[in-house]
Amino acid sequence: MTDTFLDKAYNTVGTDATRALYTDWAKTYDAEVSKNGYATPGRCADALKTVTDDFTKPILDFGCGTGLSGLALSLAGFQTIDGVDLTQEMLERAKEKQLYRSLRLSDSIADLPSKLGEYSAVAAIGVIGAGAAPIDVFDMIFNALPRGSHFVFSFNDHTLEDPIFEARVNAVVSSKKAKLLIEQYGDHLPGLNMKSKVYVLEKT
Repeated sequence: MTDTFLDKAYNTVGTDATRALYTDWAKTYDAEVSKNGYATPGRCADALKTVTDDFTKPILDFGCGTGLSGLALSLAGFQTIDGVDLTQEMLERAKEKQLYRSLRLSDSIADLPSKLGEYSAVAAIGVIGAGAAPIDVFDMIFNALPRGSHFVFSFNDHTLEDPIFEARVNAVVSSKKAKLLIEQYGDHLPGLNMKSKVYVLEKT
């Protein structure tokens, strides 16, 4: 039997419901996912590392949560990391890790596109998909990225059950708007026998 918040996460729909879930989960999030071997942040960070030449350029941890993704990025060698999240309680946990150049609360994703052009890479680790952000967020991030920048993200097994997510990735690649640099299927939450697919796109 899975943990209470993990059970709820994949069935949560809508920004308000998602924010409420993660507000309640903030204090125990790290312990709960770590207990189940949360592997996707490290896999995403390692994937982005393999296509990065300059680790001093700023990157954005979109949906940074408590900072587990920022920790993985930092351990992979990235030196300038900004974070943004919808939930103040999660950001407070991220701040405690002292990894980020800046952390920002956003009540809406609508104010972010104009700022994404500042970054050489954007990470959306465990952010888009079932129980989290809709596929429109993929479009919003991708469209706002400058050419030559990288976009690392993941889809877990629940998300991969809905073909719309992979179809959107395939669409930007087949239209030559992006190069697919990495696509790897592997561990997500091994304690729950759950996997995820990690992608790295380069905007063309």
